[in-house]
This record gives sequence, C-alpha cells and structure tokens, in this order.
Amino acid sequence: MTAAVPAPCDPAVATAAAAPCRNNRHPTATLAACILGSSLAFVDGSVVNVALPALGHDLGAALADLSWTINAYLLPLGALILLGGAMGDRYGRRRLFVAGTGLFLVASLLSAAAPTLGVLLLGRTLQGAAAAALMPNSLALLGAGFGGEARGRAIGTWAGFGALAGALGPLLGGWLVDTVGWRAIFLVNLPVGMAAIGLASAFVPESRDERAHGRPLDWIGAAAVTLGLALLTWGLTAAADPRAPAALTPAALALGTALLAAFLGWQVRRGEDALMPLFLMRTPSFAGVTLLTFLLYAALGGLLVLLPFLLIRIAGYSAVQAGAALLPLPLLIGTGSRGMGQLTARIGGRWPLGLGSLIVAAGFLLFLRVDPAGTGTGGYWPGVLPATLVVGMGLALTVAPLTTTVMASVGPAHVGAASGFNSAVARIGGLIATALLGFVFVEQQVSIASFTARFQLAALIGAMLAAAAGLSALTLIRTAPAPAGTAASLGIPPASRDRR
Repeated sequence: MTAAVPAPCDPAVATAAAAPCRNNRHPTATLAACILGSSLAFVDGSVVNVALPALGHDLGAALADLSWTINAYLLPLGALILLGGAMGDRYGRRRLFVAGTGLFLVASLLSAAAPTLGVLLLGRTLQGAAAAALMPNSLALLGAGFGGEARGRAIGTWAGFGALAGALGPLLGGWLVDTVGWRAIFLVNLPVGMAAIGLASAFVPESRDERAHGRPLDWIGAAAVTLGLALLTWGLTAAADPRAPAALTPAALALGTALLAAFLGWQVRRGEDALMPLFLMRTPSFAGVTLLTFLLYAALGGLLVLLPFLLIRIAGYSAVQAGAALLPLPLLIGTGSRGMGQLTARIGGRWPLGLGSLIVAAGFLLFLRVDPAGTGTGGYWPGVLPATLVVGMGLALTVAPLTTTVMASVGPAHVGAASGFNSAVARIGGLIATALLGFVFVEQQVSIASFTARFQLAALIGAMLAAAAGLSALTLIRTAPAPAGTAASLGIPPASRDRR
C-alpha cells in the first residue's frame, strides 16, 4: 500500500490498548512523537512512486525490476506488522517504537547512498521491517497514553496528520526529485526521525500489555508468511521477466504457495495465540470486509504505481506534476470520511462499502479514456482528472465505513486483532498487485502505444477487482443495531454494527 491511501484500520488499533497510563505527564509530546514516527512510514510508502523513472535511469535498472523498490518495502511491512505490535505489547511499546524509528533512519541512509539497485532494495527492505515495528507501536502508545474523549481526539489528530502526509508525500517527493534528486527523498527522514526518537525517549512513558505476558510470540508463523510472500512475489514478478530462469519461476510460485498454505494451517492450530487470527473469518461480515479490503487495495496499489509512471515517462510530466495528480485521492478521503463514519454508525457498512467500491470501479473504467499524449478527450483535464476524482469519491465512501465495519463485526475483545489483521491484508493486497506490474513493465524501451494498452488493461482489471469488492460487501456484510460504545473511541456515534 501507499501513503496516498492509508490502510483503513490503522487508527482502530489504538482503541484496543489497555487502560491508559496514569503517568503520562506530557500528552502533547506523546502525540507529536507518534505523529512524527508514523509519518516516516506513511511518506516513504508513497514517495518512491514518483521517483521510479529517475532512480531507474540513475541506477541503470531495468523496468521489470522497478516494482521491487515498492515490493521490498511492502513485503516486510505487510508480513511483520502484526508481529511488531505483539512484540511491543510484550517487551514495551516505546522500546519498539524507538528501535523501529532508529532502524528506519539507518535504512534511509543506506537507501540514499545506494550505488546500485541491489543496495537500494536492501535499504527499502530494512525500511519496511522498521515500519512494521514503529507503526503499530505508535498507535499503541496513543491508545495507552490517552483515555476517554482525549483518546478519540488524539487518534483523530493522528489520522488527520496521516492524511496530510499522504496528500503531501508524493508532491514533496516530486519536488525533491525535480530539484535535488531522488536520494533526497530518503535524507529528509533524518530530522523527522531524530525528533521522534528524542521526544519519545524524553517524554513518552513506557507501556506494556500485561495480558501478553507469558504468551509466546509466533516466530514460526512470521517466518513462514514472510518467506512465503517473498517467494510468491518473486515468482509473480519473474513470470513476466524474460531474463528470469524458466525453471525457477514455477518452483518459487509453488513453494511460496505451499508455505502460505502451511502458515494458514499453523494459524488455525494456534487459535487465540495466532499471529493472524483466522478464527475471526468465521464471522460472515468480517470475512466480507476482509475480502473487500484485499481486492480494493490491490486495485489501488497498482493504480498508484502506474499512474505517476505513465505521466512522467510517457506523457512527459515533471515528478512534482505527477505527485500533484494524486492529490484528489487523499483530499477527498479526508473531507468525506468524518461524515461517512457517522452515517455508517447509523445504517451499517453494507451499502456504503458496496456502493463506494462500485464507484471506484467506475473510476477505473474512466481511465480507459486516458491518452498519455495529451490529445483529444484523454489528456489530464478531460481524462486523468475525472477518473481520479471518481475513484477518490468512491474511496471517500468506503474508508471510514471499512474501519467502523471491521470494529463492529467482532467482539470487543478482538477489536485490536481484527484491526491489525485488516491493516495487514490491505498492505498484502498492494504487494501482490505491485508484483504483477511486471507484466506492464515488460519492455525496456517503452513506447506510448504499448504502455498505454497495458495501462488500460491494468485499469480494466482494477475495475473488476473493485466491482468484486463491492459485491463481497453487498452479499456478505450484514447490518443490525449496535450496542453503545462500539466505535466511540474513534469519535463515531454508536448506532450500528454488523450482525454476526
């Protein structure tokens, strides 16, 4: 996933924290540290999208390899974010937050200094692993550091700054690429991360979840899902690359699939102690919203990589212009989410999620009109902008209802597990979609006609995925009145929940 469209259930993770710390004497510093730390993960999830043409040219990277600069970040983040949260609950949330932020800064330095694509991919992988530690623990620190209405305000402020980071990330990244160079997008992390570490170390109290004491961490599950996703991602990327060894591609796909199947079986066996609580899938509404999340965020993951590349490499836009082209998405989500959250609390998530996803599908279909040469009805104003606006309006209808529906589809004891599960699924959906972009980046010498045809095919597939997401909501999610307090900590009036 990218920061332009944050994972929907990230804020809900904070609501599941235990009782707030009584010794939090510096709530403003706590909030600032959490915002600064998580902003690193938000911005670096999207900023590379507008830098792909520049870093590919500078490092001499083949087009088929460029998607790995995205996947190298998403893979450890999606696979390890649940483990990072569990480690913070057990060993200390501030400790994991500071360690994750420190590792992120080291990885940013490595990425900025990378002489080759291989070194850059190592840095991006370390960034993803660091984000898997700092992201869930920044939210857990918020949940533990505030209580009552103050917690809701803190989470709302955090989410607002996250939306702002998502909006400005591609724009700032494009400006840096155009004026300084792509390496600068990693160097700007240093002052932000050092400020987060300083504030957390000086002012944020340590907190743990006493319920996690004595519960074993699922290292086997973490290793299996990480290796399985890595092999599957490599196999999907290599399938479109004529340079890849023909015999290794099916072997990687088969072994990766087998490892993921073994991981699922292991999770079922571990029950309540599972890294990914699959027992929640027995609830039809949770199964429906999980399927919707995977399909919708897979579609978006492909779009948010392809559209900037199309505008920069094919249409001749500057990086900052391409970043600005993505602005409607986070702006529409930010302006529409509060009202949709309140509406969903009254009527439930079925219709907002279903209709919103279908509107996203319509927006993807409008991308079939895009003409990267900028002529006729397919230039930016008549072609790209209307399609982006329709996708953004659909997302504005779905993001807040998605969070509310996940929280309402499970019991109070499982809200944290369900929210973390959903956030991981969103990122894994984006990972799989980006791996398949090798079929779009198959040519080293890009022609307008061939890339446009493949972009349009990807848009059509995205429309099908979004439509399937809408149908999963309409057929599986069930609505009924909710008991008081279901979504109060997110500032949403309690009036609805899904019937299990």
